[in-house]
Amino acid sequence: MRASQDQLIRPRGRRRVLAAGLLAVALAVTSACTDGNGGKPSSWQGGGESPPPKAAATISEPAADAKDVPASTGITFTTKDAEETSVELKDAAGKAVEGTLAKDGKTWLPAGALAYGTSYTATVTATGDDNRPATATSTFTTMAKPAKQIRVSSFLGDEQVVGVGMPLIVKFDRDVPQDYRDDVQRRMTVTSTPAQEGIWHWVSPTEIRYRPKEFWKANSKVRYRVQTGGLPMGNGYYGRADLAVDIKIGPSLIMTVDNKTKRMTVTRDGKAIKTIPVSLGKKSTPSSSGTMVVIEKLRKTVFDTYAEMGPEEGYRTKIDFAQRLTWGGEFIHAAPWSDGQQGSVNTSHGCVNVSMANGEWLFNNTLVGDPIMVKGTESKLQNGNGWTDWNMSWDEYVKGSALPYEPPADPDASPTPDGADTPSPTPTA
Repeated sequence: MRASQDQLIRPRGRRRVLAAGLLAVALAVTSACTDGNGGKPSSWQGGGESPPPKAAATISEPAADAKDVPASTGITFTTKDAEETSVELKDAAGKAVEGTLAKDGKTWLPAGALAYGTSYTATVTATGDDNRPATATSTFTTMAKPAKQIRVSSFLGDEQVVGVGMPLIVKFDRDVPQDYRDDVQRRMTVTSTPAQEGIWHWVSPTEIRYRPKEFWKANSKVRYRVQTGGLPMGNGYYGRADLAVDIKIGPSLIMTVDNKTKRMTVTRDGKAIKTIPVSLGKKSTPSSSGTMVVIEKLRKTVFDTYAEMGPEEGYRTKIDFAQRLTWGGEFIHAAPWSDGQQGSVNTSHGCVNVSMANGEWLFNNTLVGDPIMVKGTESKLQNGNGWTDWNMSWDEYVKGSALPYEPPADPDASPTPDGADTPSPTPTA
């Protein structure tokens, strides 16, 4: 976090702490009389000053009377001796803003970006074990809508169903400077059912991905949110809007290819269900060893390598049941011309060749995001050549986070389409 960012998120303004207390006015009345038998006078006295509440609350951001507050602002506060704490945010018309308490328990975040150029009042109420509430308030005004905005988009769309190796992929249409990425990442949350441990990893200045520590658990439900609407993102740019996506994880289907045996073993939910003979890349064009995932599925396509390999080595071939694994052009696909070599000899240009029948079976049973692990070839998979998030160890992956990694006490989660061959429309904000 840099000083300049603090200035953007914490607008200047007169700060004041409003602590609520109870002011009691003492009332004392004394009366005396004598009974008819000349008895001793009787008297009573009531009232007395009420003590102040044990609890106290203070709002530090936004400061009271602050102007030009980013629309992404949260309510940052502290309490003392509080048994219960509540936060309320209302606009000038008295309409309440929905929101939730952040994990740190010190910041309350609105469910969405606040309106631009609007006055709001935040109230924090702390109640101690004496049941006396103490309140703090801060009235502030958000900034005018900025002219320079950054749009965020998700590769995955709502209700997609994906494989257990699918990383969550979020992109920005402009570079996010390195010293602003921590602020962006703090506004990105992932929740999965069942809960699973995971972390965000910056692939580039415009792309961040999320993966769990282990493959997603089969049939999980995953929701991820990017609350960057109105967030300062460097060089005078602000997030355009928030983004939320709900997806589903399919069964655990994992493909393992061993160059030594020239066989692929397919497991579903931990049980081997099929063994498939394969022909991998020949020595001059070996297949990559490593962990990849299915990036896209093409029922029919054409491989054209003339531009890459030249007229002597290049070829143009119609392909069935193609499933992309790398940006460099490695696929699983049907290759009827190598039926005789599958299971014994490598003849491909780096792809995993299978028969027409096995290619169709795989195509009908896999999802985008299903993992494939290839081992024993002459070439290692290069990170970045595809969705290689699982080709890195967990320790390596954690290093790509802009925030320090803190293992959760209770793992909190975070991951797409009913066997669709192409992704659903990309959500953007």
